Amino acid sequence: MKTGFIGCGNMGGTLAAAAAKAVGGQDILLYDPDNSKTEALRDAYGCVITDLETLAAESGVIFLGVKPQVLRSAAAELRPLLRERADKPLIVSMAVGVTAASVSEMLDGARVMRIMPNIPVAVGAGVIFYATDGGATAADVEVFTRLMDGAGILLEIPESKIDAGSALTSCGPAFVCLFAEAMTDAGIRLGFTHEDAQRLSLQMIHGTAKYSLDTGKEPAAFRAAVCSPAGSTIEGIAVLEKAGVRAAIMEAVQTSYERNLALGK
Repeated sequence: MKTGFIGCGNMGGTLAAAAAKAVGGQDILLYDPDNSKTEALRDAYGCVITDLETLAAESGVIFLGVKPQVLRSAAAELRPLLRERADKPLIVSMAVGVTAASVSEMLDGARVMRIMPNIPVAVGAGVIFYATDGGATAADVEVFTRLMDGAGILLEIPESKIDAGSALTSCGPAFVCLFAEAMTDAGIRLGFTHEDAQRLSLQMIHGTAKYSLDTGKEPAAFRAAVCSPAGSTIEGIAVLEKAGVRAAIMEAVQTSYERNLALGK
């Protein structure tokens, strides 16, 4: 069975790469008006660049990697091509704020799985939320999980939680990167080179996350263990709390969630 990807930008391309690693690039069909995106995937993973007609005719699963603003026009191009098929493909949509029911309606009642991945999927350390509210079957889920094998954590949730999940894990990496930038600047201020400060800061973030995941120790407990009584770490924590960092992070995620909802209107 072939798997098609319509739209091979940051997220669509990342998922195409993950699928190619799982099942082989020869079974991954790509379509994107920007040839540089599809050519990069072809050269790296052996994926097959094709036209929309061929992709629609041969794919058992079709990933829609297009932005919400252009999803309707992309569906309008795809819809008449799918009408020619007796065996309807599974549609996988990653458009922020657009429900599976809406995508299904755009495509004449197609089975739709709605997902929300994040960029770390590219290195096998990502999160992909998926919802089957759009008529996806247990067999569809089995195919999807095989395609995304090795991408990271796959978690089924109600579709009503997809936009919240996006704010947490898809927007979240940018928030972590901002923190990493600040830690890098702090390292430079302390006399480290930019290269060393950045490498050390990123490794610290990676190691902290890995420790919590591998040991099951909650971040709050980990933080408490690091904060010795009257020590230097608790003094730094006091500065962060005074600056409202905790509340700012929570507000950032909430604001991102509200923007996700607005994009779907």
